[in-house]
Amino acid sequence: MSNSANSGIIPPSYPLIGSLPAILANRNRPIQWTSDILLASPSSTFILQRPFGEQSVLTANPVNVKHMLETNFRVYQKGEAFRTTLSDLFGEGMFLSDGEKWKSQRQAMSHAFDSEAFFNYYQILVSTKLNEDLLPILSSAAANETTLDLQDILERFDLDTICQVACGYEAKSLEPSLQFSEIKQAFHDSLRIINQRLTELSALVWKTKKLLNVGSEKTLREGITRIRNLITDRVANKMEEYNKNSSLESLDFLSLLIMSGQCDKKFLEDSVINFILAGLESTSAVLTWYFWLLSSNLDVENKILEEIKVSSEDSANLVYIYASIYESMRLYPSVPVDSREAIEDDEFPDGTKVKKCSRVSYHNYAMGRSENLWGAEWPSFNPDRWLAKNEDTGKMTLILRDSFSYPEFHAGPRACMGKDMAIWKMKTVAAGILKQFHVVSALEEGVEPNYISFFNSKMEGGFPVNIKERA
Repeated sequence: MSNSANSGIIPPSYPLIGSLPAILANRNRPIQWTSDILLASPSSTFILQRPFGEQSVLTANPVNVKHMLETNFRVYQKGEAFRTTLSDLFGEGMFLSDGEKWKSQRQAMSHAFDSEAFFNYYQILVSTKLNEDLLPILSSAAANETTLDLQDILERFDLDTICQVACGYEAKSLEPSLQFSEIKQAFHDSLRIINQRLTELSALVWKTKKLLNVGSEKTLREGITRIRNLITDRVANKMEEYNKNSSLESLDFLSLLIMSGQCDKKFLEDSVINFILAGLESTSAVLTWYFWLLSSNLDVENKILEEIKVSSEDSANLVYIYASIYESMRLYPSVPVDSREAIEDDEFPDGTKVKKCSRVSYHNYAMGRSENLWGAEWPSFNPDRWLAKNEDTGKMTLILRDSFSYPEFHAGPRACMGKDMAIWKMKTVAAGILKQFHVVSALEEGVEPNYISFFNSKMEGGFPVNIKERA
């Protein structure tokens, strides 16, 4: 939809209740609704008036995004409101921390992320689980002509890999039986419900349910207890092993933190949980939409197959598959909206006034659909927009956008530390699957699945597919 076609959708605001009628009318499609508003706004920025005088500032303007995430980074913090809402799950880890505490946590975690040995360990682990667990599941489905929910399969793969690389725990959710996984359900419910807290019109709603331990808050408490018990046991076992031997054989994230001198159990537990939550259902979210896009863009799939034929799937020469993944994330980002709290009054470069305590968000989903950023052909799935020919070598090279126009991996001081790991994993999994299988959507042709989000994006109802072995 062009920006001009969105005219007239900016919601009216009323005394005391703000834009409550429009908020309620669009409660089942908040991401799409707020995206439409931003694309209709001249500066791609909008202030949503919430009940009782609360404001939410949303922007899809790269200049404002840079101001928020880098230039005036000090003003836009996670804030106490987010910590109060989310700390039951995230604890006091890096996701919710600010200031000096955040700096020291990021520095401690960088010990692992900067380790070449850790990256090699991660690559071996992902490749092993791809070849020994994921591909056999798809092969069995192809042989038995079974319809699979690819989103569920990819989420199980994410869970198994991230738990093992985080703390050495083998979740084993991707075993051939595909049995119900209690820890997978605990993470899924916890992310879903804690995200719902952010969308409540008043925090009093979820706080009352939490106090009474009823409904969704009871489910959340049970899920978090299961998660915490698992991580507490892993930390205790690793520290006991380290205290006995003064070393650890594993190169998982928790082991590296302990061997770097970290000994505070609460810090270790929160760091592991934050690490898992950062990688859980993130690459699976991207790949779910990626394979849906490929199912209706066979020309793109054929180009990927040609590239795989002439290059090793572990080669950095797979530039077209990289481009296709970036293009998929443009249209269906893993994190559609990312928010902060303004700790003091401020003003965006476009003149938007930001009041202290306002929730301020950059809208990644809207930015990927902006005609100003991507041209009139933005709706098309076109990996070539990310490629250019190198005049010296004659080969195609990847041309990336700046991180404030394309903040899929965040930007500024809080830029994603696991970006390289995530991109490598998505490329490796996509190439491994496509080399052996053709993934055929079992959804109704021509109907776009509903895009929802519990921090990471989801395809509502899952993604049913049929798997075909390639000749």
